[in-house]
Amino acid sequence: MTNWTAIDETVKRWIQEAGSLIRASFHHALSIQSKSNPNDLVTNMDKETERFFIDNIRKHYPDHFILGEEGQGDNVQSLDGVVWIIDPIDGTINFVHQQRNFAISIGIYENGKGVLGYIYDVVNGELYHARHGEGAWMNDVPLEKLKPVPVKKAIIGISSTWLVSNRHFDQKKLVSLAKDVRGTRSYGSAALELAYVASGRLSAYITMRNAPWDIAGGKIIVEEAGGYVSTLDGSELNMLTVNPVLACAPGLHEQIVNDYLK
Repeated sequence: MTNWTAIDETVKRWIQEAGSLIRASFHHALSIQSKSNPNDLVTNMDKETERFFIDNIRKHYPDHFILGEEGQGDNVQSLDGVVWIIDPIDGTINFVHQQRNFAISIGIYENGKGVLGYIYDVVNGELYHARHGEGAWMNDVPLEKLKPVPVKKAIIGISSTWLVSNRHFDQKKLVSLAKDVRGTRSYGSAALELAYVASGRLSAYITMRNAPWDIAGGKIIVEEAGGYVSTLDGSELNMLTVNPVLACAPGLHEQIVNDYLK
């Protein structure tokens, strides 16, 4: 039987260690490469941080599987067993240009169910974490359960990319939503924006394309805070593929899906 309490304590320790290594890197030159396009960056710290987690997981939990953004884990084709989904630095462009607004994101799933979720804002020292059925926390402070928010009072996280003509979605629907809400924000890190939904700093987060490692930890945390995470039509996410994502406080989720996205 899996000792989730021990895993939780271990992961929190590893995250703090990895955060210290990342902060120390601020004083050294980065090796920066592009992946799929010039704006899809990866640094030596992305790779080194992912390797730090993989080496520790392999040593302590050799029967677990790893899906990592930088491709150093396993060729995961299903969520059978225990699967760690890791983004070592979510918000790499922010990391490179700003040295802030990025996070370590980890979600641990067992047979497809999210059990443990972590988002660590490295610069601000804020560790959002959750365990299935036990609620969500920021450091040692429990997050209050999210309350319904009407559209006119909502602040949503959305990139301006999705408010102009694009091949993924009819932007007119999102422009209408953006006009009706109290305000919009974009932080450049899916993990942080999900953490902000869970903590009430944002009422919703919307994007057309998130990979599993972008959302694996945040999905668990938002849901444990009483929110909802789905595709744009309200369907369940596929945690092995790229998804359009809607994360919301209760009530607002139904409003946005039914009144704006259908």
